[in-house]
Amino acid sequence: MPAHQQWKDLADRLAARIDAGEFPPGAKMPTNRELIDEGEQKTTVDRAYRDLVERGYVVRRPRHGTVVRDRTPIRVQLSRYRGVIRPDSPQGPWQAATAGQGLDGRMEAISVERTTAPKDVAVALGIAQDAPVVRRTRHASIGDDVVQVQTAWYEAELAVELGLDGPQTIAGGIYGAMKRGGLTPRWADEHVTARMPTRDESSVLAVGSAVPLLLVQRVTRDATRRPVEVLQVVGAADRLELIYDDLPLGEDDS
Repeated sequence: MPAHQQWKDLADRLAARIDAGEFPPGAKMPTNRELIDEGEQKTTVDRAYRDLVERGYVVRRPRHGTVVRDRTPIRVQLSRYRGVIRPDSPQGPWQAATAGQGLDGRMEAISVERTTAPKDVAVALGIAQDAPVVRRTRHASIGDDVVQVQTAWYEAELAVELGLDGPQTIAGGIYGAMKRGGLTPRWADEHVTARMPTRDESSVLAVGSAVPLLLVQRVTRDATRRPVEVLQVVGAADRLELIYDDLPLGEDDS
């Protein structure tokens, strides 16, 4: 059997065992030495595991070896926002969506900085490209796994007014802060596209280069339809299931 077929065959056999549940999420895969002792060539094992990393089946973790990546889909419903737009809500949309599935969803602020918006963001916010904005980058996680990278932009003056210009966790999420500040998040436009990950995204999201990403851009508007937030979300396509439920198709005849 040609060398390239040998590693492909081994990778496919290991992938099939993962798909069958023999190695559940978080489980350690057989070590290189164990597979070599079973008769595989070292170069075959190395290339097979690189292929499984690229395809998103496994991740390599220092001091833990090669472990099975969790690919359990997380249902993210558009209607998740309805239940959190309350001043006293203890959860943001991500925590609410994951808690409803019995998952330990967390949101961590990574950076908050005053800058100028990229052209597309400035257009979406309806501001000049050189106008000051506050950019907040957050990681949405399940346990120790980063599932989404969220980057949000706000007009600088509005961010200061709502207390969004610091690294602190926002009780009740951003929508809760808006509500407490007298804004009513009323409308949201979401655009979903897909592309392959960059090197940095592969590292943060622990996905291989062959795993496509979903990109969601949401523009939130207040009751006057003024844009108050531009949010861009990046996550692995095999971990996010976007649910657009209960959409009206016409006039209510009731």
